[in-house]
Amino acid sequence: MEKIHYRDIPRFHVAVDCMIFSVISGRLHILLVERDFEPEKGKWSLIGGFVTEGESVDNAAKRVLYQLTGIHNAYIRQIGTFGEVERDPGARVISVAYFALLNIENIEIKNTPGRVKWVDIDELPPLSFDHPEMIRKALEVMREKILTESLAFNLLPELFTLTQLQSLVESLMGRKLDKRNFRKRVMELPGLFPTDLIDKENSKRGAKLYRFEFKPLKYLS
Repeated sequence: MEKIHYRDIPRFHVAVDCMIFSVISGRLHILLVERDFEPEKGKWSLIGGFVTEGESVDNAAKRVLYQLTGIHNAYIRQIGTFGEVERDPGARVISVAYFALLNIENIEIKNTPGRVKWVDIDELPPLSFDHPEMIRKALEVMREKILTESLAFNLLPELFTLTQLQSLVESLMGRKLDKRNFRKRVMELPGLFPTDLIDKENSKRGAKLYRFEFKPLKYLS
């Protein structure tokens, strides 16, 4: 068998693309950037960057997220690798896609690579590259794991009502849920605890406030 030398193998660029989701006015939104450079200049895309020498792919995703939002240790999850030959007209680029769920109140957008805006997930503009496919895959994973892995609680304040939780899950799922069945299911979740506090600001009758204790997260898994 012929021996293969690394120097004889073509070299490709490796990138990360980060989908940053949050809930605004009860609707799921994603943060997009308008590209101010070629290729695809002027089109909307996900936020991303290239993996640098001496940097792991996971750490590259964390860096991109931190540089844009200033947030450390956010929930961020890898959803797959995208490597079609013609996916990037600029060069042969293999991209590893991630999504993050962030509470809008904790985000301070900075160091933007172009004009950025929050876009309702049902009102996406035409996007660059294979970013629509990345978003579709992220939504599949998110909706499958929203309660089984407690993803929804990353978007809630420290204290919340069950009505707030259901409204959030419905916005992520894109459909209405039966109130009785939903509450029965969430009350079985480990880590969900009632408090002695009542929400009198958003509830006329006064709704009990809950908190959620996160188990240590396995980031990027």
